Parts: sequence; structure tokens; C-alpha cells
Amino acid sequence: VPGPAAAPRWDPQPLTYQELQSERTEVPASQLLEETALGRPGSEDSGCGELVWVGEPVVFGRAESIAGKYGVWMKDPEPVPPFTRETTWRVDVVGTEVRQLFQYEAAEQLARGYPAKVHILPQPLESTGAVVYRGGLFFQPRRSRTVARYDLRGETVTAEREIPGAGYHGQYPYSWGGYTDIDLAVDETGLWVIYSTEKARGAIVLSKLDPKTLEIRQTWETNIRKRGVANSFVICGTLYTVSSYSAPNATINFAYDTATSTSRALSIPFENRFRYLSMVDYNPAERQLFAWDSFNMVTYPVRLS
Repeated sequence: VPGPAAAPRWDPQPLTYQELQSERTEVPASQLLEETALGRPGSEDSGCGELVWVGEPVVFGRAESIAGKYGVWMKDPEPVPPFTRETTWRVDVVGTEVRQLFQYEAAEQLARGYPAKVHILPQPLESTGAVVYRGGLFFQPRRSRTVARYDLRGETVTAEREIPGAGYHGQYPYSWGGYTDIDLAVDETGLWVIYSTEKARGAIVLSKLDPKTLEIRQTWETNIRKRGVANSFVICGTLYTVSSYSAPNATINFAYDTATSTSRALSIPFENRFRYLSMVDYNPAERQLFAWDSFNMVTYPVRLS
């Protein structure tokens, strides 16, 4: 396990956690190999590992109108100038013609409520599955099994692709509904789409996407029922699911590892403070979960093994 010097600047680890790491005695060599193999070429250490802990939610902002009961907010882990890692994006998704993408200089500006800019998307967006990655907003246009890339600099859609067989508009949503059939995610390894198909009989299907063309590079079919979980996100190539969108003491209840194509049950405490979780996504640059919990934009610190 790399020492404190290898930890990237933006990820200050509490001392207690470093002590815990040094106390971990035997680590199977196979596991060490797998973790180092996950490191990207050219990166000192991907810092990859398994999710072991999720902290308490920290509230960043609150939506004022009913349009913001559900929504999605994010930062780009690999931004393109003029945007930075601080640039914050938000979409309030209640309504049939959801086209407004709010841009903020930083999360602090989000709290004050005045966007630096409002982008009007050329197609209305469906639900809370969107992500921002490498200068693009990736979203599902309304009532389609399509994923689109909206270029944030050029303000145009630069790629669009159908996800074959993907259920949409209420066929395979998460347990709360909300047309959450198609959910995009970003981790250390790139861009993912989480969905289900008739062939998979409602189980979660996970596909790795090319961020430029949106072509599917690889697909995994899990044994986790999509309607049976409240939400999901990807960290280091592993899909994690949240047990409930409304229970105050929910858990991260399943993990599906794409490296081994296996799933396992977990029980990591996860707090729904405001009792209505409509979006959760991992940000690999911040090492945090971003979530939307009944009008509130929150983050959760996480710890990886």
C-alpha cells in the first residue's frame, strides 16, 4: 500500500485511516497485482480499491422551486478549458421539457443560487442519469433509448447513439421510478451506462462507452434487479447499488466487479438524510459521491480499501 506521499493532493487522508492501512497485515499477492494493474499508464497510483465506508452527507445547496425536488448535479473529473474541476453543473428535472443546464463557477455559487450561465439543451433530457466528463454533458434524450453527448464549449450535440435493447421511459427504472431507466456514470477508468433489457429480464446491464463516439466497448450482465435497488454508481470498475431511496439508514447493498464478472452482497451504511434520493454518482477526482436528496444537493465522503 503506497504511503502518504503517493496520495494525490486533493485527497488528504485522515491519519487514523493511514494507521489502519499500516495495521492491515496479510494482503494476498493476487489482490495487490489487481490493484496495481488498475493504475493508468502514466499515473503514479490510481488509488483504486474497494468501497469500505461512506460518510455523512454534506449539504451544498437547495433547490427553491418544485422543479428541483429531483435533479442531478456534478463536476467534471477531467475538465476541458475554460472549465475547471471547480465548475459545477446542475439540472432540475421535474417537468416534461427539461432543457436547462445551469453552470456555476464553483459549488459555493450553487448555494447562492445564481448560475454563471444557463445552457439550453437542443433536446429535452430524461430523468437524473446525466454526467459531465471531459468537456461534455452525457445525457439521455427524453423518451428514447439514446445517449447523447452535448459539447459544453461548442454548445452542440456531437455524438448520439442507441443503447441496443435498453428499456426506457419507465420500463426498468430504479425503485423510486422517475424514468431512471438509463443512468450514466464516470469512474477512474471512464464512462459507463447502467440500464436493463428484456433479454436481461430487468437485471442491471452495465456497458463501457467510448466518450467520443458513444460506441459500446464492452457489456456485463449482472444478477442485480434494477427495480430492486434505489440507485447505483461505479468506482474503479465496480458497480455499487444503494438499497433504498427513502430509508434514513439505507446501505450500499451490492457490488458487481467487472474485472471478475461477479457480484457480492454488502452492508455499508448510507444515510438518506432528506428521505428522497433521486441521483447518486461518484466523482473520481474528488473521491466523493454527489447526490440529490429531496431538493438538496449533497456530497458523501468515501473510503476505499
